[in-house]
Amino acid sequence: MPRPFVIGVTGNIACGKSSVSRLLDEFGATVIDADRVYHELIQSGMPLQDALRDRFGDVVVGADRQIDRKALGAIVFADPAALADLDRLTHPVVVAETIVRIEDARTRIVVVDAVKLYESGIAECCDEVWLVICNPEVQLSRLMLRNGIDRADAERRIAAQPPLETKIIQSSRIIDNSSDPEGLRAIVTRAWKDVTSERS
Repeated sequence: MPRPFVIGVTGNIACGKSSVSRLLDEFGATVIDADRVYHELIQSGMPLQDALRDRFGDVVVGADRQIDRKALGAIVFADPAALADLDRLTHPVVVAETIVRIEDARTRIVVVDAVKLYESGIAECCDEVWLVICNPEVQLSRLMLRNGIDRADAERRIAAQPPLETKIIQSSRIIDNSSDPEGLRAIVTRAWKDVTSERS
């Protein structure tokens, strides 16, 4: 089977990239969620878990011998150097596994859903990149509701995200998810039709 057309879907925290990816999955694409890949790679007994334990200590491993992502998040979102170390340890292995999954896909279009699509290097595997954005206040409200955190914590997490300006210039399409689910569906449907018509 020929190599699939690869769409990278990215966007900062709580902007709705996962909502876009779910729609693309519904439309027939194979979706590779980089966060899910990461979660699989940090399971007990995996080399990446050992690397994270070595760098951040036993505090990031729970009683169930799995990575306590809340504890890890508390460390890295409060310390830019720690976040940089997390990225240095995780990006290469997540990218390598993502490439394997792209090659194994059996659909004409593959979607790679990743917050750090550009920063990790996964964008280099993509034929198009869709950047999902939304109004900053909408983003803040969504993050507080989704994660059950207060405004100060949400603002810290948003501040730790990579800046959007460069991504806007680099991306093929901008998907504005500031409105309601119906509005997002209409935008993504149009973009999907553009891509599939070009592939037919």
